[in-house]
Amino acid sequence: MLGISVYLSNASIHQFESYIQKAHQIGFTSIFTSLHIPEDNPSLYKERLQELGAYAKKYEMQLMADISPKSLGHLGFTWENAEGLLEWGLTGLRIDYGVEEKTIAALSTKMKIALNASTLTREGLDRLKKAGLRLESVEAWHNFYPRPETGLDRDEFININHWLKNEGLTVMAFIPGDGKLRGPLYQGLPTLEDHRVYSPFSAYIDLVETCLVDKVLVGDLELSSDTLEQFSSYQEGIYLLRAKPAVAEQNWIETLEMIQTNRWDSARDCIRSMESREYGLIGTRPVHPYNTIDRPVGSITIDNERYGRYQGEIQITKRNLPADEKVNVIGRIIEKDLPLLNFIRGGRKFKIKWI
Repeated sequence: MLGISVYLSNASIHQFESYIQKAHQIGFTSIFTSLHIPEDNPSLYKERLQELGAYAKKYEMQLMADISPKSLGHLGFTWENAEGLLEWGLTGLRIDYGVEEKTIAALSTKMKIALNASTLTREGLDRLKKAGLRLESVEAWHNFYPRPETGLDRDEFININHWLKNEGLTVMAFIPGDGKLRGPLYQGLPTLEDHRVYSPFSAYIDLVETCLVDKVLVGDLELSSDTLEQFSSYQEGIYLLRAKPAVAEQNWIETLEMIQTNRWDSARDCIRSMESREYGLIGTRPVHPYNTIDRPVGSITIDNERYGRYQGEIQITKRNLPADEKVNVIGRIIEKDLPLLNFIRGGRKFKIKWI
């Protein structure tokens, strides 16, 4: 499950409708917002939350809100009648410190509840269960970390997720955006510190493929159009890899824009295009040796005529490889998309977008 974040501190919720619509069209199903409301203007936040709830209903997206008891009061609710927020378009609430276990358990019978995945303990979860917690309504949410060097450690994160999933909980984590970033630091809003330097799509794939995460939210304000395109392509089963060309040969460049498939018997050192030789994507012309340079990770190559029957094979290197007079280097995957290469396993489709 994929989601975006929309924050009520922005001047107008209407300006986000186009972004919400685009996200919905390419498979995003959830919206997150924060209801830490300043005391001087609670009525404005109430109006904005209702507007956001209306968009969530319009585009059939879940709307989860981070809330404190004080902010709940500003909206005219208490924990006893918080389910009234469902009428505004909310799906549920993220609950953190300071709320009694019996209150959380009671809320879980009325709406979806998100608990803090990083601070929840076995003992705390057991007490919640004894209080009547309805597990099927509960998700475990990790935080995002605006300050560099404070994001979670990968190994500990995965260990926590193992336990949470064994308890039957859905696990959520955040990835950074790459469009409009959220202040005050504008350094991305990831859960894992590793992901602060990843592209959002690479971070997403890492979470769902290796970190036992079920639900991913973009913490920042927006994703770029390039990243939205990557998510859209992924919904069709294709990994879209952004790359810079190293040659001017248009025939080779255009060939890489076609959808291709990594061979089922996938290699250790490279992604091998199944179609490149099987269907003769480069045509009948010989591939003369050209730009036979070193092949660092992410190099896009075509085997030239010196490779005999391998002529025309297209590869993307997954390791640093030396120069080979039989292999032409025609481009390279951009740095932020390099983590994706390890996820293009045998049988998976990919496509190059030249930038």
